[in-house]
Amino acid sequence: MLRNLRGRFLLFSSNATINKVRFSNCSAAYAVSDDSHEQSSSVSLTDSRSLPESSRDTGDYISAILSCKSVVDVGKIHAQVIVNGFLQELPVANKLIYIYAQFRAIADAEALFEEVSVKDSVSWSVMVGGFAKTGDFFNCLRVFRQIVRLSLNLDNYTLPIVIRASRDKKDVVVGRLIHEVALKSGMDLDCYVCAALVGMYAKCGMIDDACKLFDEMPKRDLVTWTVMIGACADSGRLDESWVLFERMRNEGIVPDRAAIVTIVNACAKLGSLHKAVILHDYIRLMNFPVGVILGTALIDMHAKCGNVDAAREMFDSMKERNVISWSAMIAAYGYHGKATQALELFHAMLERRLSPNEITFVSLLNACSHAGFVEEGLEIFDLMPKYGTRPNVKHYTCMIDLLGRAGRLDEAREMIETMSIEKDETLWGSFLGACRIHKNVEMAEKVAISLLELQPQNPGHYILLSNIYANDGKWKEVAKIRNLMNQRGLKKVPGYTWIEANNKTHRFKVGDRTHPKSKEIYDALRVLTEKLEKAGYVPDTNFVLHDVDEEVKVGMLSLHSEKLALAFGLIATPEGSLLRITKNLRVCGDCHGFFKFASLVTRREVVVRDANRFHCFKEGSCSCGDYW
Repeated sequence: MLRNLRGRFLLFSSNATINKVRFSNCSAAYAVSDDSHEQSSSVSLTDSRSLPESSRDTGDYISAILSCKSVVDVGKIHAQVIVNGFLQELPVANKLIYIYAQFRAIADAEALFEEVSVKDSVSWSVMVGGFAKTGDFFNCLRVFRQIVRLSLNLDNYTLPIVIRASRDKKDVVVGRLIHEVALKSGMDLDCYVCAALVGMYAKCGMIDDACKLFDEMPKRDLVTWTVMIGACADSGRLDESWVLFERMRNEGIVPDRAAIVTIVNACAKLGSLHKAVILHDYIRLMNFPVGVILGTALIDMHAKCGNVDAAREMFDSMKERNVISWSAMIAAYGYHGKATQALELFHAMLERRLSPNEITFVSLLNACSHAGFVEEGLEIFDLMPKYGTRPNVKHYTCMIDLLGRAGRLDEAREMIETMSIEKDETLWGSFLGACRIHKNVEMAEKVAISLLELQPQNPGHYILLSNIYANDGKWKEVAKIRNLMNQRGLKKVPGYTWIEANNKTHRFKVGDRTHPKSKEIYDALRVLTEKLEKAGYVPDTNFVLHDVDEEVKVGMLSLHSEKLALAFGLIATPEGSLLRITKNLRVCGDCHGFFKFASLVTRREVVVRDANRFHCFKEGSCSCGDYW
């Protein structure tokens, strides 16, 4: 997996010299006279207060250092160490360097490190950890390079630290160099080093490298399993994250609280109600204590898997709830189109004198946006300063979405122009989406310029602008956008739809004929379409964004992945049972109308989760009220 990178480790090098920094804390304490400095210090040498200075040993000083409550205390002990000649006792010096770094007094730690004449591998490792703790990526790697150059022993403390530093900076080049060092030192199979490498490759988007390294490990501990499950979920390999969880269980590894929260979060992204039920049953069976963190994760999981009632049941059963728990439940109501319940829960939260935070307000504003509660959203936005929350770009994005969906584009544009914080691609994307809904091509073109400047490599922005042109019949402009995408090597994200049936997940793409029951699916879809047309359904060809004949457009609409998934669900599940469908993109308007008629004709309730929210189709209507 790795090439020979010999010599490239010079990337870590620097000609900069270490500044000699005075011990700012130590010098003040050292100024106290020998007779009085013990009395003035808030820290005393453990179990040695009555001993003469000559009787104190290394262990006394180390105990005293570890008992320090502040960097000022460290400075006072440091002064005593100097006075009594213990500074060259390496364990004492190393512990002082370590404790300075723990209090983020990295200048004092570095100065002491330079003062020590003889250093061991612990001294160097402590400095690496100190720089990493303060976020000094450059100096962390500079010191690590010196360790390598001096051929000092590398351990499973230092290597994971520098690997995580490259992970946090998303610098896979440096990460590979460190991996090469681990290989040469024989530390590449250490479980802590491997776990750090897996996390680094995953965070840097090199998920194949992460998976390969994970599979090659001779032994995997719980930390590594947890990292890999989370990495697969974060990178969109949701099915793989669940497979890893089952493998972990089969190997007899019992997750701890951190691991189970990671698995719950992965299941939430997967959106599988069947798997959510299995996972929650497993948590009950293993008697995991459901505290605030796990309980909140379970609320989010049930809601994102389509069962908002189970989410509320979890919320009500929690013995302790914090503001994040309340916010998660408010958010759950929001993307299920239950804005009224979200607002009621918010007022119940205030009645308990629990102050909302910025996450709470994002959840509330999203709920108002999805339901078209414009005035309520404006009131909540104005309420934020009362609770010490200053609106950030996420709150403004919700407001732009709220106003834009309601057709108040001029107000949305005015808010964008007057806001004092930096605008991001999500905000502009929300405004561009509003322009699409209300077919304002002129405004969309202006917004697209700002959006493409921020993210020129995001194909979604080009597609959205292309769709706006197509809806307006501007096919020349559509062709220009598509040519520009081709020139820049950008491709549209393919649409997929999943449906659960018989405890299995079946995936479809547009025009899919790979399913074993493909013939039955298309036959069922044809029969269903005929029934819907008799009931009044008319295909909305405005959602075919190609310059073709109407008859061809109708044929293209019939191939949408949502309709294939629905047809399969009708033939694969018991009559009258609820169908749960997930799509990775936004449901198109024609499919939305098709599903409403289908729920009426088939007398089936259908829950669809798309990229934005949940739609519950029942008896010919949708929970979104056709507002999404």
